[in-house]
Amino acid sequence: MASKRSKNKGTVKCMRFSLFTLLFCASLVSLYAQVDETDNFPPPEIPVTIRASRAINTIIVDGRLEEPDWDLAEPVTNFFRVEPVQGGAIKNPTEVRILYDNKNLYFGVFAKDSLGKKGIRMQDLSRDFNGLENDVFGIQIDAQNTKQYAVSFQTTPYGNQQDVQNFNDANRDEDWNALWRVRSQRTDEGYFAEFAIPFKSIRYDKPVEGVPVEWGITFFRLARKDYEKTVFPAIPQSFSENRMTYAAKLTGLQVPPPSANIRVEPYALYQYDENKEGDVLTDKLNEPKIGGDVKWAISPNAVLDLTINTDFAQADVDQAVNNLERFNIFFPERRQFFLENSGIWAGSGNFRVRPFFSRTIGLSNAFNARPAPLDAGVRYTDRNENRTIAALAVRQRETDDGPGSTFGVARYTQNYGEENNIGAMVTYRLDDSMEGMGIDSQNNTTFSIDGFIRPKSEITLTYLLSASLDSETGDTGYAGRFSAIALTNNYYLGYISDVVSADYDPGMGFVFQKDVVTHSPGGYAIVRPKGLPFVRRWDPGVFFNYFHDFEDFGNFQQSNLYIFPIYTWFKDNSFIEASFRPTWQNINFDFAPLGLEIEEGRYSYTRYLVRYNSDRSKKLSGSIRYDFGNFYNGARNTVIAGLRYAPLPHIAFSADYEHNNINNVGILSEDLETDLYTATLRLALNPRVQLSTFYQYNSFDEQGRWNIRFSWEYMPLSFIYIVFNDTQTDLFDPVQRSTQTISKITFLKQF
Repeated sequence: MASKRSKNKGTVKCMRFSLFTLLFCASLVSLYAQVDETDNFPPPEIPVTIRASRAINTIIVDGRLEEPDWDLAEPVTNFFRVEPVQGGAIKNPTEVRILYDNKNLYFGVFAKDSLGKKGIRMQDLSRDFNGLENDVFGIQIDAQNTKQYAVSFQTTPYGNQQDVQNFNDANRDEDWNALWRVRSQRTDEGYFAEFAIPFKSIRYDKPVEGVPVEWGITFFRLARKDYEKTVFPAIPQSFSENRMTYAAKLTGLQVPPPSANIRVEPYALYQYDENKEGDVLTDKLNEPKIGGDVKWAISPNAVLDLTINTDFAQADVDQAVNNLERFNIFFPERRQFFLENSGIWAGSGNFRVRPFFSRTIGLSNAFNARPAPLDAGVRYTDRNENRTIAALAVRQRETDDGPGSTFGVARYTQNYGEENNIGAMVTYRLDDSMEGMGIDSQNNTTFSIDGFIRPKSEITLTYLLSASLDSETGDTGYAGRFSAIALTNNYYLGYISDVVSADYDPGMGFVFQKDVVTHSPGGYAIVRPKGLPFVRRWDPGVFFNYFHDFEDFGNFQQSNLYIFPIYTWFKDNSFIEASFRPTWQNINFDFAPLGLEIEEGRYSYTRYLVRYNSDRSKKLSGSIRYDFGNFYNGARNTVIAGLRYAPLPHIAFSADYEHNNINNVGILSEDLETDLYTATLRLALNPRVQLSTFYQYNSFDEQGRWNIRFSWEYMPLSFIYIVFNDTQTDLFDPVQRSTQTISKITFLKQF
């Protein structure tokens, strides 16, 4: 039976802990007041200026920098250290030179390493690599001088490529892909990198005769063995290299007038699927498929994207999750067409309330939604330094499980001040009627207003208000979010609140829960103890999370305190945490996590967490997490362990294991054990030819899944893929198994 707690007693305890949270945050402010505030310096009134030189000779992109033009280009050497401590002498200096011709902007980089080749840290040769666990050099460009938007081109000592869109130093689109080249060479003193970025891949305004061209630009480098991060120009360590209010000005360019260029990417695909129950073949698909994407840069500011018979065969698969919480699980978007420019939509950086979430596109309306093919889609983006206009429309095909659907979203954002904006967004979903299933046509609409305010570099305010109208229910629902965050070199303080009414139903969006209001104040100190040379950063702090009903405003749902006195990174970026969570629950609905039926009532318990990971940049690294304590009327112990071995950047193997041991939980005081096994193997001939293998087995539903993918980038952004998927579920009798084999070729041509 559940242990009962009176409402008043629980409320008093929550108020006491809330007061404790506020006092703790006040102490953090007091701590900050005692340190030198000049550590968080403001943006310069007059930006640093650097100059690009016109290349006389042909630049061959091979990573060697042997052309005489490189010797004549003015070097940029005055980088600023932000890690492991801000300011001071740089152990691994960097030198950058900039050239251009009629087609490309070139960057020549020499990254000196105190140990030469031996000092290089690389985990694998994937295109969109982990920027925290490898040696990295990156270039950020704000060619339209918005100070709110940047594109980043990054590489490693092995010539991996990563390109990122960044919005307000807050939201990142890591899966955005641009057409550019880079090659690298490793030497006994460090490594060279040579970039060629076509002007056609950069959006910039038409140059005005007599007015010099000036672009915002920053550089950064991470020398991973020392976890030494340096930037140019100087930016406080609490911000990233994408904080473009601190950017230098790149001058000396004579850029070609921006022209309407077109990028065409057709594909051809062959797919073979089989579904079996035991040895009986129940379904089979055997078909070729053609389609493609077109990107048309109508003007320097406006881009039109078209997709026809859209396919995402090469997208990463979702990993299984055993959900023991009362909230919906958020699975990120992985499809390329929807990832590009995804940061422009209202609520894009929020994992609790999103009026528009593109993963709702491409799923049938059946109870157990299955993938539905997309016939066509179009996206329009028009951005300048004053405002952004964007729109998206997609047509989803009818399937046996659900009707065809049309999706549309429109967005307008107005910039004001240096880093502020206000926006509005409308989404509309129309589901067709389906006579055979007795389904009538339905539509769903949301209206949203949101904003981003940065009154000072250290303070960020965001807000979102959204309303939904659904034709099936006739109800109008509401949702919103507000956040206020102060981040400096010495502390973080924040307050976040999410609101979702019971009737809020975004037909193209995502909510973590309905009929809920959350309050989440908290903060942590950022301490870099000089007396402990092996510690890079220590962030002790506390967050208080309180949830109550929206409709019955005073009805308590749950609350917890997340208290983490030990939250520490060491000099090699290994990490340790020791924390605990006093938790209060009010279960007044049917709730059965993993089938364990919890009796309605009030519960209070405390859970504890200890976790550690070693230096992930080394050839062999590991991690361990132990989460233990009471759980409703019983107990739960969870162990998560991981191992990674990468003897060479060309070979990387990782294995992860999760074990849940649940005892005496629920109405029946049940015991449950679950095991989740995950293994991946990545083999690479070079950054352009790779084979990756993923396997996962979940004992809870007795399901095992294989994903094997071969990719060859035979030309820049042109690929050959071979993909094999195999899913087998032993829980049913007979055993259910589905297999899928896909071969796909894409070709990209930019005119």
